[in-house]
Amino acid sequence: MHEKNAKIRIIKTDTLSDDWYVLKKYTFELQRQNGEWQRQSREVYDRGNGATILLYNRERRTVILTRQFRFPTYMNGYPGYLIETAAGLLDNMDAESRIKAEAEEETGFRLANVQKVLEAFMSPGSVTEKLHFFIAEYTARDKVSTGGGLAAEGEDIEVLEMAFDEALAAIDSGAIVDGKTIMLLYYMAHKGIL
Repeated sequence: MHEKNAKIRIIKTDTLSDDWYVLKKYTFELQRQNGEWQRQSREVYDRGNGATILLYNRERRTVILTRQFRFPTYMNGYPGYLIETAAGLLDNMDAESRIKAEAEEETGFRLANVQKVLEAFMSPGSVTEKLHFFIAEYTARDKVSTGGGLAAEGEDIEVLEMAFDEALAAIDSGAIVDGKTIMLLYYMAHKGIL
């Protein structure tokens, strides 16, 4: 398949919020498949691009995940604490350097080698973020701190080492509901890495 370039004309841009990240409302015209132009408006949240990583130990068949409070999920009726892969925004860094730093901050593992496996837009209807997905093998020797994130950023992260089969079962039971985590766990299973 090939990419298809949209034909659009941006008519108006309004900044709705610029507090944490930037929320804008765009009014634009989009050329439809039949050639007609249609006026639309969309709110777009720009928080930058990010990266996520699943650490795994092939010999022990384990993975490193995190558990932290996510306010938006709480507001949507979930208990609020999500089991996730380590992740963070790029903050003007390249994806590989950023994910190595983020993995160490959140999990306490210093990784020499990471492997990028895919890129994806996680919520393309309203968010600009493109997520870079990585995997990396870890051993006990790679552990340099307890992890837990940065308290100054409001992070209070629990580090979890789980059997790979237990992590997959946690998807089925509803204990793991985070999209990026599900994608990386299924990637590992699909590729037969663990």
